[in-house]
Amino acid sequence: MTDQPSARDHVHAWMEKYQAAWASNQPGDIRDLFTEDARYERRPGDPEPWLGRVGIVDGWLAARDEPADWTFTWKLLGADADTAFVQGVTTYSAGRPSYDNLWVIRFDGEGRAAAFTEWFMERA
Repeated sequence: MTDQPSARDHVHAWMEKYQAAWASNQPGDIRDLFTEDARYERRPGDPEPWLGRVGIVDGWLAARDEPADWTFTWKLLGADADTAFVQGVTTYSAGRPSYDNLWVIRFDGEGRAAAFTEWFMERA
């Protein structure tokens, strides 16, 4: 019996690729992060999630941040089987609010996200 790769095996490389896609806003960079049928929720139970690679790219680009407008730091809170839990801080420039983030990422065996849910709240 072979062991399936776990979220812990994928999360660091995926987070690097996510930040690169966030900075580039290139459709191919975004698309490569997700499975064909992935679900991206901007909050738990999102009534309008971005669905599939095409939907995720379209949603991402419609809501995109420009590369020089933000910085992001993160740490892995934990992982369970195919799911990683990431805590982050997004700091925006030009007096815009900063945000605390919690991301739940479920990976396939190849290191792509099959499901992504984020919580973000303005820092006090």
